[in-house]
Amino acid sequence: MPDLPRHNLPVEPNRFVGRERDIDELCRLLGRARVVTLCGVGGIGKTRLALQVAAKGGPRCPEGVWLVELARITRPELVIEEIARVLGVRQEGGRPLLDTLVARLRGGGPCLLLLDNCEHLVDECADVAAALVASCRQLAILATSREPLRIASELVWRVPPLDLPEGGGSDAESVRLFLERATAAGTRLGQESLPDVVRLCRALDGLPLALELAAARTSLLSPAQIADRIDDRFSLLTTGERTAPARQRTLLAAVQWSHDLLSAKEQVLLRRLSVFAGPFDLGLTERVCAVPPIAEPEIVDLLGGLIHKSLVLYDEGRGHYWLLETIRRFAAERLVEAAEREAVRERHLSVLCELQERHFAVEVAEAGLPWPHRLAALIRSRSLLDDLRAALDWAVESGNVPLGLRLCFNSTGLLPVSGNPMEIVGCLERLLSRDLTRVSEEQLAQAGGCLAYGLEARDELSRSLDHAFQSLVGLRDPFQRCVMHSLLTMALLRTGRADEALGHAEQGLALATATGDAWNQAAGLAGLSAVALTRGRLREAQRHGEQALARAREHGHRWMMARGATQLGAVAEARGDLVTAWDHYETAIAWLRELAGGVELCGTVELARSLARGGRVAAMLGEFAAARERLAASLELSRRTGQRQGVARCLVGLSVLAEAEGDLDGAVLAAAAAAALRESIGQRCATGRIEVLLGRARAKLGEGRTTSLWSRGRSMCPDEAARLVLEGVRPAAPAGAAVTEPVRRSLLTAREHEVAALLTRGLSNRAIAGELVISPATVARHIANIMEKLGYTSRAQIAVWAAEHPAPSA
Repeated sequence: MPDLPRHNLPVEPNRFVGRERDIDELCRLLGRARVVTLCGVGGIGKTRLALQVAAKGGPRCPEGVWLVELARITRPELVIEEIARVLGVRQEGGRPLLDTLVARLRGGGPCLLLLDNCEHLVDECADVAAALVASCRQLAILATSREPLRIASELVWRVPPLDLPEGGGSDAESVRLFLERATAAGTRLGQESLPDVVRLCRALDGLPLALELAAARTSLLSPAQIADRIDDRFSLLTTGERTAPARQRTLLAAVQWSHDLLSAKEQVLLRRLSVFAGPFDLGLTERVCAVPPIAEPEIVDLLGGLIHKSLVLYDEGRGHYWLLETIRRFAAERLVEAAEREAVRERHLSVLCELQERHFAVEVAEAGLPWPHRLAALIRSRSLLDDLRAALDWAVESGNVPLGLRLCFNSTGLLPVSGNPMEIVGCLERLLSRDLTRVSEEQLAQAGGCLAYGLEARDELSRSLDHAFQSLVGLRDPFQRCVMHSLLTMALLRTGRADEALGHAEQGLALATATGDAWNQAAGLAGLSAVALTRGRLREAQRHGEQALARAREHGHRWMMARGATQLGAVAEARGDLVTAWDHYETAIAWLRELAGGVELCGTVELARSLARGGRVAAMLGEFAAARERLAASLELSRRTGQRQGVARCLVGLSVLAEAEGDLDGAVLAAAAAAALRESIGQRCATGRIEVLLGRARAKLGEGRTTSLWSRGRSMCPDEAARLVLEGVRPAAPAGAAVTEPVRRSLLTAREHEVAALLTRGLSNRAIAGELVISPATVARHIANIMEKLGYTSRAQIAVWAAEHPAPSA
C-alpha cells in the first residue's frame, strides 16, 4: 500500500504525562505478541496510552500505524467496514469485504492496527481480529477495551491507575498530571497546595480522567475545596472538554458507559459489591451477595465477568477482589436507587458477625490449636478491618445495637491483640447512645468490659476501672470474667493499688484453671508476676513469669507469649541481669513483629512496650544505636495511637539513654517530662529512679540548675523533650529562667529513712527489727512501702539510694 500515508494518528491535544515504564513495556510486548489488548475501567487512560505506544512503534511498521475508532460504531457489521475505510480498501464485486482486506494486508510489510474502544462490539472485534492475524503474518493489533477479546493470540495488559504519591512528594504520576492540567486551566498552584493535591489524587485512585476533570475545576475551586467535596464526585467532576466524546466529558458518563454494557445480573452484583469497604474474597461475596435474583453458584461467573470488564480488580497472589473508590461510589448510588441498601448492608453486618465469632474462637478461645491455625484466623479477621468499621457504622445508623455489640466483642482487629484498642471506645459509645431496649444485661456487661479495655489504652484509668468493676458484676461467661480480672490487675497496678491487683490476679487464675483456659491462665500468672515484682519479691515474680510463659506457649498465641517474655525481661532487669533482660525483650519484639505481619498498627500496645523496655536496657548496656532505634520506633507507635503511657515510657528510656551518653541535662528534662505526663493520666511515677537521677544531677550540675531543668522538663512538650535526646541536642539554660516547682528531696518518713539506712549495712529484717525495737513484720511492711514510694524492686537498690540520700536533719 505505497499510496497510503504512514499513519492516521491524531495530534495529541495536550502533553502526555507519566507512564514511561508502561510505554516501554508495551512496545517490547508488541514485538513478541500479535495482539495486545489494553484493558481497564473507563477513564483509566487506555486510548491515550495506546496512541503513545502506537506512535513509538510506528518506525517498525513500514506499512503504517492505523487508528480505527469504534466508539461511534453501533452495529457489529460496521466494524469491518470501518477498518476497510481507514485503510482505503473498497468492496470488490461480490467478494466479502473481509477477504478483500486480508488480500491487501497479506502481501504487505509490518503493519500495526489500533482498534480503539472495542467493548460494546467485543464479539465482532474478536472475530475480525482473529481472522486478520490468522491470515496476515506481518500484521499486529493493539486494541483497547474494557474487557479482553478472548482470542488465542491475545496478550491482555491491564492498565493500572497512575502512581499515587508516597508521603507528600510531587513526583508521582498522578500529582504531575493534576498539576499539568491545572496549569493548562490557568491555575498555577504553589507548594502550599501540594498536601491537598496529594489528598485529591489518593481519593480519585489515580484515575486520569477524574484527575483531569478535577484539575479543570481549579479555575473555580482550590484543591482543598475540591478534595473536601470529592464524596460528591459525580456532580463535581462535570467539566470535560467540549470536543471530547460524550462518555468522557463527565466522570459519571465514563462509568455509566461501562455499567450500561453489563448484563442485568452483573449490574445487580456490582451494586451489591459496593457494601464492601475493603478487599473481599469469593466466600464473603457469596454469603453477602447471593440473594435473588442471584443464586450462589452464579457468583463465580458474574464476578469473573466484572473482572473481565475492568469494573472489579483482582489480586491473584492474595485471592482478593476490590473496587476502585470511584466505581464503589457509583455502585453504591445504584444500590440506593434499587432500594436494596438496607437489606444488603444488614446482611453484610450479620455475615461479618458470624465470621468474626468463628475467627475469635479459633484465634483465642479454642484449646489445642497449632499457631498457624490461630495466625490464619487473625489474618482473616484483620483483613476485614475496613469492613468491620463499615458494618459498625451501619449498626449505629440502623439502630441494630445487639448485632453491633456482638461484632465489637469478637473483633480482635479492634482489641489489644492485633489492633488499636482505643478505636473500640468510639464504636461502643456510639452504639450505647442508641435505643438499648433490645440489649440484654449480659451484652451491656460485655460492652462495659470492652469499654474498660479501650479506656485503659487511652490512659483514662479511673473510667476504665469503673467500667471494669461494673462489667465484672454482670458477666457470666468464665472466659470474659477472666479477661476482666486480668484487666483490673494491670489497671490497679498502674494506679499503685497492688493489694487489690493481687486479689484479681488470683481470682482470674483460679477461674481459668478450673475451666482449663490456657489463655487466661497465662494472663493470670503474668499478673501475679507483675504484682510480685512491684512488691520486690523477685523469686516469686520469676517463678510466676516462667509459669506464664509456659502456659502461653501451651496456648500458642504469639501475643500472650510476648507478654510473658516481656514480664520476664522486667524481672531480669530488676535483678540487674541486663543481658538476660535484653534477650527476653528481643524475643518479645520478634514474636510481636511476626504477629503484625507487616500491618503497622497490629499489636501496637505490647510492641511499643517491649521496644521501649528493650531500648532502655540497650542504653544501660552501652548499645546506644540500638537503644535509639528501638526508643524511636516505640515513640512513633505510641504517638500514632495516642498512647500517652507509651510516650511516658519512652521518655523514661530516653532519660536513661541521655545519662548514659553523658547528657545529664537531657536526662533530667526527659525524666521530668515523663513524670508530668504520668501524673496527668493518674499513674504512679517511679520516684526512686527520679531521686537517684536528681541526686547525681545535683552533685554535678548544682541544686539551682537541677531544679531549673526539672521545672523546664515538666512544662515541656513530650515530643520536644524526646527530640532533644533522639537528635543529641544539648539544651541550653535560658537566662533568668524562673523556678516554678522545687525538686522534692525525699518522699520517705523518718522511720522509713532509718530502715533504709540500716539496709546499707546489709542487715536482715530480724536484725533491723532488733536495732529499732520493732517486729520483723513491721520492718517488712516499711521496706514494701519504701519500694512502693521509690519505684524499686530490691533491697540493694534501696541501700544504694540511702547511701546517696542521708536522712534530713530534724
